[in-house]
Amino acid sequence: MLIALILVVLLIIGTPVGVALGIAGLAGLLDIGGMHFASLAPSKVFNGLNIFPFLAMPFFILAGEIMNHTGITSRLVLFAEALVGHFRGGLAHSNMVASVFFSGITGAATADAAAFGRTLVPAMVAQGYTRSYACAVTAAGSIIGPTIPPSGLMVVYGSLMGVSIGGLFATGILPGLLICLVCMAIIAAMGRRKNLPKAAEGPSLRLILSHFRGSILALLMPLIILGGIVSGIVTPTEAASVAVAYALFIGAVIYRNLSLKALFRMLIRTAQISAVIYLIIGAASIFGWWLSFNQIPQAIATFFSGLSDNPDVILLMIIGLLLVVGMIMDINAMLIILAPVLVPLTEQIGMDPLHAGIIFVLALNISLMTPPVGACLFVLSSVTGEKLERISVDLTPFLIGQLVLLLVLAFFPEVTLFIPRLLGY
Repeated sequence: MLIALILVVLLIIGTPVGVALGIAGLAGLLDIGGMHFASLAPSKVFNGLNIFPFLAMPFFILAGEIMNHTGITSRLVLFAEALVGHFRGGLAHSNMVASVFFSGITGAATADAAAFGRTLVPAMVAQGYTRSYACAVTAAGSIIGPTIPPSGLMVVYGSLMGVSIGGLFATGILPGLLICLVCMAIIAAMGRRKNLPKAAEGPSLRLILSHFRGSILALLMPLIILGGIVSGIVTPTEAASVAVAYALFIGAVIYRNLSLKALFRMLIRTAQISAVIYLIIGAASIFGWWLSFNQIPQAIATFFSGLSDNPDVILLMIIGLLLVVGMIMDINAMLIILAPVLVPLTEQIGMDPLHAGIIFVLALNISLMTPPVGACLFVLSSVTGEKLERISVDLTPFLIGQLVLLLVLAFFPEVTLFIPRLLGY
């Protein structure tokens, strides 16, 4: 109980998540057996990070940085606007469609939120949207990024739990598209009530084809990544390095707007982002080992099983726990700590490993836009200057819609497993 209290207090006072987890884990080792056990900390950090597929994350991050710098973001937005910009609330719809396109580049919700927070939010405000609503739309669409492949969270989950990363990538395609459709339906339903702007001109096939040609190189990236993994030509880690090579080729040879100075800045930024993620993973490995040593995962599993033996009820409890804890903890840390606790429960109730994986990922992604620790909300608030509370109010309909979709996907596994089964997983 003392160790949990230390962790909570450190998080409340604003200690970085990785540092808080490390201190709490080290305190747990000292509590078990003094300095002898504390000396195990470095080996636990090393073992927690010594997983080959983890190398994919910095490569995917770097590929996204390069593609952003080359102007791919603006090209994707223009193509999305040509497709759906003529509807009422056209730029809001374009935001969602662009999030689908952009997801194949970064695989990170916060990257999408930051990119569109600087580009689409000001454009929406200029067209007459309130800034809080523009931020809410951007936040709702940002979680499409880590759902449709490539997804950093899927790499972590697959590596930790021994689940096919390629299979998880395939499983995320349909749910990601459904998130987009649900959010667009909410935008359409609220269009008249909020008096969302409507374009004066209708769709233009010429404009669609023109912007498609301009963005086709970006649209090919997810096909190259997933196609290479599914066909067995490359592993997920190798696919990530191929993505970097492809992005470098586009920037240096096709668009010719990638300088060595800019590349150096992107390498530094990639190292900074990766270091934060790896610090959290390494520190969470210490804390996770302390939990296992004290058989806390088994106690939680026994507690859940004791409440009910109904698989549907157990699944609801798992989802509820993920959503609640996700409101107060970093999702990477939470995944490392809770996955070993909850995945055995999903096995007990007969869930397919890929189905369980996508439910974990979706629940954690949704927590990225729930206060008080929703990372996407903080990114958008800092980028746009909008108050977090106002964004949260306008985000509520989207949050409800995505929670309903999560439950549908949880209790109808055929929806999520259709594509991976089609691809042979």
